[in-house]
Amino acid sequence: MTAKRPTLPGLSQSQREIMEIVWDRGEVSAIEVRDILSKKRDLAKNTVRTLLDRMEEKGWLKHREDGRTYLYSAAQPREASIGQKVLEVVEHVCGGSPEELVTALLDYRGLSPQELKRIRTMLDEAKATRPPQSR
Repeated sequence: MTAKRPTLPGLSQSQREIMEIVWDRGEVSAIEVRDILSKKRDLAKNTVRTLLDRMEEKGWLKHREDGRTYLYSAAQPREASIGQKVLEVVEHVCGGSPEELVTALLDYRGLSPQELKRIRTMLDEAKATRPPQSR
């Protein structure tokens, strides 16, 4: 089981779209991001650049300079975004209760025997490597 990751500031829907582009492509310029997103809607170059700058400030992106062009790449793995969404669901939908999330998963989606086995292994590993917590 991996160690708990630090909490990052959340991403807006537009920022999530940009992160998907970055994760898929590895490294992109603001112009490339705008070109991709403009297939869905009109965006000003400055808007994209502002979003990229804010995402870098939040710790989601990093950049390197190639001449006068900034090339952005992910500072966080795709899994960090999933973790952020899960935290939001637990806090805002499940009233802060991870048990409510698991109950909903079991009641509304169900789990295959293989998924149950992998989850049981993860729970056993977490129990073995973490000190007991009082509740």
